[in-house]
Amino acid sequence: MQELLPTEQAIFDQLKQNISDVYHHYGFLNIETPIIERTEVLLAKAGGDTEKQIYMVSKTDESADSADQALRFDHTVPLARYVAEHNNDLVFPFQVTQINRNFRGERAQRGRFREFYQCDCDIIGREKLPITYDAKVIACIHDALKTFNLPEMKIRISNRKVLAGFLTAIDATDKATEISGIIDHAEKVPLEKSREALEALQLSADQIEKIIAFMFTKGDFATIEAKLTEILGNLDTVREGLDELKEVFDILNAKEGMSDIEIDFMIIRGLDYYTGTVYETFLKDYREIGSISSGGRYENLANNFTEQKFPGVGGSIGLTRLFFVLKETGLLNMTSAKPVDYVILPITKNEFAACMKLADKLRATGKNVDIDFSERKLGDKFNRAGKIANFAIVVGETEASSQKFVAKNLETGETIEL
Repeated sequence: MQELLPTEQAIFDQLKQNISDVYHHYGFLNIETPIIERTEVLLAKAGGDTEKQIYMVSKTDESADSADQALRFDHTVPLARYVAEHNNDLVFPFQVTQINRNFRGERAQRGRFREFYQCDCDIIGREKLPITYDAKVIACIHDALKTFNLPEMKIRISNRKVLAGFLTAIDATDKATEISGIIDHAEKVPLEKSREALEALQLSADQIEKIIAFMFTKGDFATIEAKLTEILGNLDTVREGLDELKEVFDILNAKEGMSDIEIDFMIIRGLDYYTGTVYETFLKDYREIGSISSGGRYENLANNFTEQKFPGVGGSIGLTRLFFVLKETGLLNMTSAKPVDYVILPITKNEFAACMKLADKLRATGKNVDIDFSERKLGDKFNRAGKIANFAIVVGETEASSQKFVAKNLETGETIEL
């Protein structure tokens, strides 16, 4: 679990607020779903490694094996349940954001946390949701990440319908789950490991070579279409996915200020509920950090809770891990933010009343204000103020009687009259 010092927490909270502001500027509405969900709800769409990482919740009078509740591992599955239960009271397309903690029992390693903040935005339709919304979500996530003042980003997008059509074309649909997993992990292992994993599925040499060629296909739309034609010849089975991919790619390319966008068939996403568009975002010069946001389209997520169809598309920023890796790589200015704007330093008890009035006046303007009532020396009070605040205000007999105050910038030493 991640714990932060107050100054770090102040920066973390500001980044979280910046993301929330962008989501709301895009028209997303805020909700909160329960941290604890019924196990059957979460397991319905978990899949892959995630299912092994779910924390089960049991009471003292029951065994863990019989627990029927669990901690949520993401926001999307609880959202599906929420939409199914409340659909009569929602306006569609339902544009929603959730920024809160989730839990996964991941293998302990540096920068991976079992309790973490995810900042999600999702758009849910009733019966239909135009593919244009996929581009909207990716654009929104991109703009939220831009508030971090990060280096240049690269957005890698794909579409699972292309993979499904590709496997149909090479007669390998019966091993779709295993092949998807191999492609999803291919970037993290040597090529020979991926090849060995494919051989273990008893695929033919021709099938293996085509899969490897497919997963290394990337570029703009014209490039990937030409490459797929070279591999498959006929593109009928992948045409639906390619058309969706082109529409999303073209919209994002047309957005002013958008980072580099690349179609990349190695982008699969591990969760089983994605059905169409999938994407991941990377910092171009910091690939070792990994993806800093991800998401995709899900057509059937709510079908475990209702017979109605609620297709959706979503994106997520894993803020806890992103904050950690950006801090570790020096991409965050960890001295620029202090949790307190002003610390007021009374000289004696006689100035306490004047300090209270001054603090109330500053707080009324939206400032964070602390009064140091301790009996320490003034120098010690300044040392404390310098660790938590941007400005210090000394209040002695003269300041209290004249009601004229001077704030000292604890970073530069400059003074301003209030």
